[in-house]
Amino acid sequence: MNRVINTCLKKQNNVQTILFPRSLSTSNANFKTVQNSKHGSEKSSTGNAENYSFVMNLFRGQLEPRQVFPYPNVLNEEQKETLQMMVDPTNKFFQEVNDPAKNDALEKVDEKTLAGLWELGAFSLQVPQDFGGSGLSNTQYARLVQIVGANDLGVGITLGAHQSIGFKGILLVGTPEQKAKYLPRVSNGEMAAFCLTEPSSGSDAASIKTRAELSPDGKHYIMNGSKIWISNGGLAEIMTVYAQTPVVDQKTGKTVDKVTAFIVERSFGGVTSGPPEKKMGIKCSNTAEVYYDNVKIPVENVLGGVGNGFKVAMNVLNNGRFGMAAALSGTMQTCIKKAVEFATQRKQFGERIDSFGSIQEKIARMSMLQYVTESMAYMISGNMDSGSVNYHLEAAISKCFASEAAWYVCDEAIQIMGGMGFMKHSGLERILRDLRIFRIFEGTNDILRLFVALTGMQYAGSHLKELQMAFKNPTAHLGLIFEEASKRMVRKVGLSSPPAMEHLVHRDLASSANLLAKCFDSFGQAVEMVLIKYGKNIVNEQFILNRLANATFDIYTSAVVLSRASTSLKEELSSANHEKLMAEAWTLEATERVESYLKVVASGKHLDNFSKMSTISRNVCQAEGVVQNNPLKI
Repeated sequence: MNRVINTCLKKQNNVQTILFPRSLSTSNANFKTVQNSKHGSEKSSTGNAENYSFVMNLFRGQLEPRQVFPYPNVLNEEQKETLQMMVDPTNKFFQEVNDPAKNDALEKVDEKTLAGLWELGAFSLQVPQDFGGSGLSNTQYARLVQIVGANDLGVGITLGAHQSIGFKGILLVGTPEQKAKYLPRVSNGEMAAFCLTEPSSGSDAASIKTRAELSPDGKHYIMNGSKIWISNGGLAEIMTVYAQTPVVDQKTGKTVDKVTAFIVERSFGGVTSGPPEKKMGIKCSNTAEVYYDNVKIPVENVLGGVGNGFKVAMNVLNNGRFGMAAALSGTMQTCIKKAVEFATQRKQFGERIDSFGSIQEKIARMSMLQYVTESMAYMISGNMDSGSVNYHLEAAISKCFASEAAWYVCDEAIQIMGGMGFMKHSGLERILRDLRIFRIFEGTNDILRLFVALTGMQYAGSHLKELQMAFKNPTAHLGLIFEEASKRMVRKVGLSSPPAMEHLVHRDLASSANLLAKCFDSFGQAVEMVLIKYGKNIVNEQFILNRLANATFDIYTSAVVLSRASTSLKEELSSANHEKLMAEAWTLEATERVESYLKVVASGKHLDNFSKMSTISRNVCQAEGVVQNNPLKI
């Protein structure tokens, strides 16, 4: 696991090697700049790149509100009209044509449904109109994906594997020639797939074995290898395939292997696929192994440059994660609707069960989780549409949160409905099976939590490096030294004050904003303490990293819902007071959880308990199962 995380951090775009505290790399150096815009302005007056990520700055104990407050409103009137024209037919299609139970039973998308989706343009939502697509923004795309997620996650995976990751690399980094050649094809009937995972490389994408060697005449790469668990793998005509290629290291002159992305057509020859996998859920989504046997790939089909495949893959995955939050917010809507319909009709002990406090708490929590997830989906898509390039941690959080929240909401819906929810005809059984994969694919939640924590800590560590350098030449950096010294002294005597947030929210949410504001300084102190205590070995302290990540999730989600609810109150929406209640309830409990996580990180008692759990795990693994004997000793 540690090797996996180190690999990810060394090769992830915008993330450099973590070396704390003596050789701290400055992660800010590689952030790209974009044009100024309301939410995505990431270029300072001096022309240097700035990082406006809310989460990244949180790790320094700083409030950076520009990508969270106010809540994004990025669609112009024309875009709203276009979206409205697509929402109604999409809803109608899923209500009248698509049959999720039939798809699940067939273990493939019904042919009539598949043809209808192509006709709707559902497979090319973000392809520019010049190439045969709809040219939708991320926010428009999120709205349609939410409808798909509310109806059939298996169909959602078929669509997403095609456009969210399948040909997304061509859309993001393809050459003009590659776009002109392939985007019209993936918009008009030719399925696409994203081919990265191999038997020996799940989360450790850098360890793939598939190879591509340049032919003697320099005109082709010859690819050999295989991929597993590829969504659309048995259907795709056009694939983004990742393979090891020999590359000359410019610094050492030695030839080393680096991952390169290729656009591969099944028609090139040598591309075959296995039978569809038998799965727990998303059964109608085609999942298959794909094999490459001496496949000749023209050199012009290298995507994103030789040796840059890992960056291409991470760019694709980071760019598409918000779509998962959008889809699963739709799924949660469906689960809540089913549970509420049952609860308001079912009577027990002479009363409707929706009058019972235990049921009310379930429905309230389900509703809050849906609200948080939906709010993040449109927050992040809005940031992306405004030009932000620093949304990767927020997108990772949205994926983790959405996949876990949706599982909880579906499970609670089944619990509310009791035996009726457990029966197949309720539809919740299928949804629960479909949901389980979302915590695993496109980056497991376990790896993404570590990614969030370690990337944020690296950013915090670069600040400590600046301070270290300042002390080497104090006369030239007196301002920084005195600022830091005064900050630490104020903290020591207990006079520090949290960052002001009242001006960012509606006045009715000021008290909730004050609760959240207190988390910033305490979180920053906890991160600094951990960095100083563990140094570069922090990568091994995953019990601590997971709790810092969880605290990050709670702080970010609270800020997002306070922002959305504030906008609703300001605009006097009919749901504003309801949203206010959800934002207040969520923030109160979230900030209490943050306080608990930070206490655990600093507590010797809990650190000792982590050590005990580590030992328990080693004992079980050594015994290859449960260690203790049956109490009957028989």
